[in-house]
Amino acid sequence: MTNDTFRRQSGPFRAGDRVQLTGPKGRMNTITLETGGEFHSHRGVLKHDEIIGQPDASVVLSTNEVEYLAMRPLLTDFVMSMPRGAAIIYPKDAAQILAQADIFPGATVVEAGVGSGALSLWLLRAIGPTGTLHSFERREEFSDVARANVTAFLGATPSNWDITLGDLAETLPEVAEPGTVDRIVLDMLATWECLDVAADALTPGGVIICYIATVTQLSRVSEALRRTGQFTNPESSETMIRGWHVEGLAVRPDHRMIGHTGFLLTARRLAPGTVLPELKRRASKSDFSDEDVEAWTPGSLGERSSSDKRLRKTARHAQAVADASVAAENSAE
Repeated sequence: MTNDTFRRQSGPFRAGDRVQLTGPKGRMNTITLETGGEFHSHRGVLKHDEIIGQPDASVVLSTNEVEYLAMRPLLTDFVMSMPRGAAIIYPKDAAQILAQADIFPGATVVEAGVGSGALSLWLLRAIGPTGTLHSFERREEFSDVARANVTAFLGATPSNWDITLGDLAETLPEVAEPGTVDRIVLDMLATWECLDVAADALTPGGVIICYIATVTQLSRVSEALRRTGQFTNPESSETMIRGWHVEGLAVRPDHRMIGHTGFLLTARRLAPGTVLPELKRRASKSDFSDEDVEAWTPGSLGERSSSDKRLRKTARHAQAVADASVAAENSAE
């Protein structure tokens, strides 16, 4: 299926569309519209046929005269509620990745690892139908969840996207020719192990951006980038979002905010043979031992990994949503 047959993101509702229903108390439910279908709740029945044909962002009534606001889910809404095999990159960080890495239409992008497919969706939207996204994932269960989530949102599997199973350091040379990749996004524990192969794949001036969980990892990756001698000096940042309550004269910061989720580290590929004067300087305490590396593993950091049983269940759930989405989209054509 070609990219121009993806589910529409605007216009009147039609069968096969995913719709987010918001009730009077702000509770949201997401449904896939079907001719003759019904949405049941303790507030009555809402017939899908009452929604089909209505403009996006319309108010519809249930049989009990309860009002629901019907809207297509934004990509942000979808990624925050989709089945997860691994922790997702939050929209605030995805937006910064697109900006800091300068992801552009037609770009050739490498992503590792794929996680649950949240960032893949943002990247696919940014590169457009003329770009190419190569995703890499070590665990097949994660790749199954990601592929199903992307298919569920788009209504088809993009022809310009592929997932390769295995270590990036071993498989990237098999997928991309040297100097042909515009952007590389790395979301993995031992990022420093893949910097040489990333440098080989990147075109001169290309951008590498790393999503990093901890301060110690940030330090190690930054120093490793400098030691390669193939990148500009890396720049690091983190993004925090604090909402505000604004109602009349009651204007104040929200009590809760989205704080630290991860660091972003960016650098650009130097032309072969180029040496930066700054590379002659070495930051203090830049040496690392095997004990240091061990201290940065997920187990030592208290991170819990998903069991194989839970991943298989999540993959089945994600695939069921994807199958229903594709079937509904095909029946609407």
